[in-house]
Amino acid sequence: MSLDATSLRECLKKGGTLYRTGVEPAELRRAADSLKIAVFDVDCTRAKSKSAVLRAIANAVDFPEHFGGNLDALYDCLTDTVLEQDVGMVLALRGLHEDDPGLAEHAPAIAQVCEDTVEFARENGKVFAFILEKADGAAAPSALHPLD
Repeated sequence: MSLDATSLRECLKKGGTLYRTGVEPAELRRAADSLKIAVFDVDCTRAKSKSAVLRAIANAVDFPEHFGGNLDALYDCLTDTVLEQDVGMVLALRGLHEDDPGLAEHAPAIAQVCEDTVEFARENGKVFAFILEKADGAAAPSALHPLD
């Protein structure tokens, strides 16, 4: 199920998990650009472990060299990046191998860091939205939330 452009913009304004199914990168970028929200698309197709996913995020978002490579550091860098944006940001993890043995136990924790960042952003007058898209192109089950 895909949302129309107006619905996508409304979801971006709220922040949080965006979708039940994937959002095309060009569609996401158009909607985010119209709201002046930064978009960070992260290619996770080759990342089969927590550390590989964190490196992919660090590279896509351009975290500082001293990024610690753990979930606490991910939260710290995401919240710093949100604060640097005029309005906020979208983090789209594409091709996430959530069911892979090296990542399965860590995927829920990565999703939780994103949820925590949503709350931080809201408390600071910013927007943080995210997509966790499985390697098969579907939204990751841990990322499924009904859209109100």
